[in-house]
Amino acid sequence: MKFKQLSLFLENKPAHLKHPCDVLAAANINILTLSLADSEKFGIMRFIVDDWERAKDTLEAAGCVVTVTDVLAIEVDDRPGGLSALLAIIEEGGHDIEYMYAFACRRADKAVLFFRFSDTDAALANLQSRGVPVLDPVAL
Repeated sequence: MKFKQLSLFLENKPAHLKHPCDVLAAANINILTLSLADSEKFGIMRFIVDDWERAKDTLEAAGCVVTVTDVLAIEVDDRPGGLSALLAIIEEGGHDIEYMYAFACRRADKAVLFFRFSDTDAALANLQSRGVPVLDPVAL
C-alpha cells in the first residue's frame, strides 16, 4: 500500500518550519513522521500525516506550496543486517531509491522505514512478490 507524503519547500529562515506545523496543529492534523533536509537557502520538509488531503488543502489555504508524492512504508528486521538484507532485495529488483527516512516508533522487533522509489508501483509489486512487509496506513 502506498502512502501519500506531503512536501514543502521552506526558506531557511527562523520560524519558517514552525508555520506549517502551527497550521496543521490548528487544524488538529497529526504529523506521524517527517524528514527535513536543508541547504544554505532552503529546506524540504517531507512528512506523513493522519489526513493528507485535508492537510494539503489546509496548508495551501495558508499560503504553502504542497507537493504530494507516493512512498512505501516497509518493515525491516530491527537487528544488525536487517536493512542490508532489505537493500539487497531492492537492488536485485533494480529499483532506484530516491531517499528514505525512519518512522519514529517500532513495531515489535521491526523498524519501519519510508522509501521513495523512482517507480513506486514496480517496487511495491517486487517487494510484495518477495514477501517483504509493506504497510498500509491502518497498520501504522
